[in-house]
Amino acid sequence: MFLSTLAFFAANVCVKQVAHLPAMETVFFRCVVAITLCVIGLKRAGGAIIGENHLHLLLRGAFGTVALALFFITLQEMPLASAQTIQYLSPIFTATIAIVVLKESVLPMQWLFYGLAFVGVLLIEQFDSRISPFFLALGIISAFCSGMAYNLVRSLRGREHPLTVVLHFQLVGVVAGFVSLFFVWVTPQGIDWLYLLLVGLFAQLGQIFLTDALQRERVAGVAIVNYTGLVYAIAIGWIWFGEAQTLITAMGMALVVLGVVLSVIYGHHRERIEILNSTAG
Repeated sequence: MFLSTLAFFAANVCVKQVAHLPAMETVFFRCVVAITLCVIGLKRAGGAIIGENHLHLLLRGAFGTVALALFFITLQEMPLASAQTIQYLSPIFTATIAIVVLKESVLPMQWLFYGLAFVGVLLIEQFDSRISPFFLALGIISAFCSGMAYNLVRSLRGREHPLTVVLHFQLVGVVAGFVSLFFVWVTPQGIDWLYLLLVGLFAQLGQIFLTDALQRERVAGVAIVNYTGLVYAIAIGWIWFGEAQTLITAMGMALVVLGVVLSVIYGHHRERIEILNSTAG
């Protein structure tokens, strides 16, 4: 998960560098690169390209593509750290959706921590004039779709090769991105092509590490490592893109991270206690 976070952050920086291109165009090129790498990896690993759980794979691809496109839009329209912080709400949606999809419970105290995270989002929006309610809403929808996608990945554990799951996400993305090109197209210039290639390379690495982590551990359990990315986002956003943060906005970001991290820690603590009690009984 740490390697996934680092790779995804590098991809996000590259997306920010091509903010003048339509988001779905970036999605298209990202997925073209990723599909190539997936097919090569599956052939070497002897994994199935088509897969067997077609509906789950299609839904994972659809929710993942919507989440990705909306996240790219927020990266283009918001400061890097703010867009990434709002995306950090996805573990809340992941854990909540898992109640229905995976029958994993959410403890009462965790809802309090989730509320704390949403208060942090409100602080970011209210005290940062660079963030409009519309793009904030897009960011929240993106986080929700990510939560759905993560649960579908988890449900495919042991049923599909990780690269097969990743491949179907990219296939949906490339089809949706290709269709969008008929409506909006901006020709990449010069170094844009390099950034688009790097978006695909870094994102593919991040996706592979993420899928592997989600299939090895409980959905909410891997979330805590993901928040190291905020340190990168604040630092690079300030140094590279000149995106300074106010004290209140930084406090909002801290509340989002604190709320979700406390929820994860508390959930693991309660789980260990329940295991010990059942063993003692």
